[in-house]
Amino acid sequence: MINVTKSYLPPLSDYNSIIDSIWQNFHLTNRGPLVQKLERDICKKLDLTNLLFVSNGTIAIQLAIKALKISKEVITTPFSYVATTNSLLWEGCTPVFCDISKETFCIDPDKIEDLITPDTTAILATHVYGIPCDVEKIEQIAKKHNLKVIYDAAHAFGVEYKGSSIFNYGDVSTCSFHATKLFHTIEGGSVTAKDPDIFKTITLYHSFGHVGDEYFTQGINGKNCEFHAAMGLCNLPKLDELIEARKKRSNLYTSLLSKSIITRPITPEGTKYNYAYYPVVFESEEVLLKAKETLFQNEVNTRRYFYPSLNNLPFLTEHYACPVSEDISKRVLCLPMYFDLEESHIERICKIINSLA
Repeated sequence: MINVTKSYLPPLSDYNSIIDSIWQNFHLTNRGPLVQKLERDICKKLDLTNLLFVSNGTIAIQLAIKALKISKEVITTPFSYVATTNSLLWEGCTPVFCDISKETFCIDPDKIEDLITPDTTAILATHVYGIPCDVEKIEQIAKKHNLKVIYDAAHAFGVEYKGSSIFNYGDVSTCSFHATKLFHTIEGGSVTAKDPDIFKTITLYHSFGHVGDEYFTQGINGKNCEFHAAMGLCNLPKLDELIEARKKRSNLYTSLLSKSIITRPITPEGTKYNYAYYPVVFESEEVLLKAKETLFQNEVNTRRYFYPSLNNLPFLTEHYACPVSEDISKRVLCLPMYFDLEESHIERICKIINSLA
């Protein structure tokens, strides 16, 4: 079976050489030297002022919501993984769903202001498939209405917009380092904050709110361990190579797939992309289901990512119409994409999809 994704694993000898230090110092967790080194190395690689390594991408969003004192209504995207919505609900906020752009599949900034009420406190948007949101328009709206901005950049590690890491936009940017991601630490995530005081607060929150015997605030356990950091330290030097490998495979898909049967989201100008996913949109849900089943019968596993549109989750109490997201979510399919996906497999996948035309 050709899976939709495949985690990169470094040579075992490389991993062992890093974790050997754990056996030397017995420091397993609680912000050990490997965790701190990973944070420094990522900041250097991505040219960031700060980055906190946390247990996962969902906790990262929850920490951001808490630190920014976000409550009541938050305008967010219906086209994302459910963790985005769940984080808001878990923190007692009310998600207000804003429809998405037909071009990028990210939140449509032209539809945000109509949803702002006296109870609106923030915007939580996702860089879908690593494609940047319209960060300039969103910043203008946020400043005009005194709103906080959190970006869920779970897909966007290594992405740059106009020469700067995508993590540098918004009040807080979060990421996931889950095993399925382009850059992973098996389990993990990160938080980057524009305001150093907010970053300090998030750092306290992720470690029970205390430093040693000094207690400053409430907190949770959002820390990560040395073993996960070691995996990140192995994988980070491979980032450019992994992106280039995905780019090559993405370009092959694009050259072979018939434009008469699929369309693709558009990446904004000024973007240095990471090729994290290869989503295609079919003309109808019926064609998508036929393609998915035919591929599966030929031992190719794909994923309806994202489906359903989050505004239609069954446990929500408020309904918002998001026709673009609802439409795209029924027709979009992510094809296999990973660093060593064989070209012959891509050719076979494209041949199967093109035969449906």
